[in-house]
Amino acid sequence: MNDLSELKRFVVAHAISQNLPADHYASLLERITSDTGDEPGSWPYEWIRAGEEAEAAGETLAACQYHNMGRFPFVDGPGRKRALARCVETFERWRREQPGIEPVTVEVGGLPVTVWATGLSAREPRPLLVMTGGIVSPKEQWAPVLPQIAAFGMAGVVADLPGVGESPLRYGPDSWELFPAILDALAGRAKVSETYLLALSFSGHLAITAALRDRRIRGLVGNGTPIHDFFTDTAWQARVPRITRDTLAHLAGVPPDAVFAHIRPWALDDRSLRDLEIPFAAVTATEDEIIPPGDTERLRRSVRDLRLIEHPDVHGAPSHLAETRVWSLLAIQRMRPDADPRVTAALTAALEAARAGRGR
Repeated sequence: MNDLSELKRFVVAHAISQNLPADHYASLLERITSDTGDEPGSWPYEWIRAGEEAEAAGETLAACQYHNMGRFPFVDGPGRKRALARCVETFERWRREQPGIEPVTVEVGGLPVTVWATGLSAREPRPLLVMTGGIVSPKEQWAPVLPQIAAFGMAGVVADLPGVGESPLRYGPDSWELFPAILDALAGRAKVSETYLLALSFSGHLAITAALRDRRIRGLVGNGTPIHDFFTDTAWQARVPRITRDTLAHLAGVPPDAVFAHIRPWALDDRSLRDLEIPFAAVTATEDEIIPPGDTERLRRSVRDLRLIEHPDVHGAPSHLAETRVWSLLAIQRMRPDADPRVTAALTAALEAARAGRGR
């Protein structure tokens, strides 16, 4: 069972990222009095009800995101299972109305994994951008960005971090193998030798690990990436929000009180970071309650080509969402040797406008 007050606090950042109206989800959160179950007043029921209202109003994508919040942070019972099913179902309806978004099945460790893709072509393969969310956000939360990726002249894929959403995989030390598996599956329909990864939160750690082993990956963008101290600093781990600890434990398949010992060997040391030969654009937050400041310092001293933006914000920098989105996409463009200069110029102007809107 989740701590309800903590759950409500953390879900707001995700609601903001999906542009859900604050006046709506604020009143919705007030109605929720129970984390468990699937009846009026419970977490899944109230979010699903809001999704059904959005569906009735013809707002299919908004409905998908309300249902997504209903399975947050992970499926732990029938209510959240129903919410995830509705999330995937409504996203499927929305994507059928969009040109070019398709499901692709990728085999990872002998298991079939579904990803959402766009811009694939055997006749004219494009450079590839693979996007992954963190431990609490499924692919349906981020897949609406796919049309924008296609507009940049790239093929795009959005995938679940192992164990999240529909993913049948266990989150473990070999989870980085998801990325090479995607590239193998798309070879011939995308220019996988020119692949870039946009990996949010914990998936950024997997992206770095994959890049150290697969030279088809030509650049990385991360946001709130755990590197070393998150995995090893016991004093910091005692401060980590319970929702993060419990979600990690669920994905890894270990008890919550054993999860930090379980993941300790996953830490990336300075030598590994120095071996990273490609650019890494990192979004960090000075008030991050999940990722310790020592991990940012480790990036500064060890990554050869680090492109860093630091916000006075909490994990994921939700109060700087517009700027972070544009900065991340621009970072990808600046890594690409064949990027369209018109796209780069447009993103540069959009970044300046986002910063001006914040008074920067």
